[in-house]
Amino acid sequence: MTVIAECHGLNKYFDGVIALDQFSCCMHSGQILGILGPNGAGKTTLFNVIAGFIAPDAGRVSFKGKDLSKLRPHRIANLGIAKTFQNLRLVRRISVLENVLLHFKDQAGERLFNIFCHHGVCARREHENREKAMALLEIAGLAKESNNLADNVSYGQQKLLSLVCCLASDAELLLLDEPVAGIAPEMMRKILAIIRNLPGEGKSVVMIEHNIGALKEICDNLIFMDSGKKVCEGAPLEILEDSRVLEACIGTNRL
Repeated sequence: MTVIAECHGLNKYFDGVIALDQFSCCMHSGQILGILGPNGAGKTTLFNVIAGFIAPDAGRVSFKGKDLSKLRPHRIANLGIAKTFQNLRLVRRISVLENVLLHFKDQAGERLFNIFCHHGVCARREHENREKAMALLEIAGLAKESNNLADNVSYGQQKLLSLVCCLASDAELLLLDEPVAGIAPEMMRKILAIIRNLPGEGKSVVMIEHNIGALKEICDNLIFMDSGKKVCEGAPLEILEDSRVLEACIGTNRL
């Protein structure tokens, strides 16, 4: 299986406290990789380093062979990496549809060149993006909410919208931070069904999640983190039965 991204020897400190401790891993093309660990294990810090929101104190991240270490987040996003956030980061005072449209590349007003673009070309591009956005919302079951403000749909629908926005970027590698946390079972099943189908569409997924059932259901591989370190990695059932995982999380209710 082809390696699409790699973390090698990542260290990160915050006020003298280590958040990542010589962390290394590979992300493979067409794989759903789950990351499990207690609060404070370094999971979200890892995502923020990969996406370029924070710089590691040591180590490097590569994507499709390209070193990402000195790139800004927008450059990394343009290469094909997209991230969701625990706090969703939706624009709540615009519509569901408009939130999705914000995430398309090559929008009519995005580049200086487009100022001089023929109006018909720009209008056609906007129309195409709107059609693509509605198609994504239809797949997610959110088409009927397209004109509603993002702030006026349910929390579960906002989580689903966050995933749709991520998909609109057409990124090859998706970093999903707790995509099914705090939502009803029906919405969880809907989101997991979408994620499960992503490898068949040429996407690779890394997913932080505390819901063990969700990880068992859709992940090809699991990494267990604690105190910034990769403790173990393997098939979901193997990892969830590992004594170190049971001792660190399940037995002490730290998940």
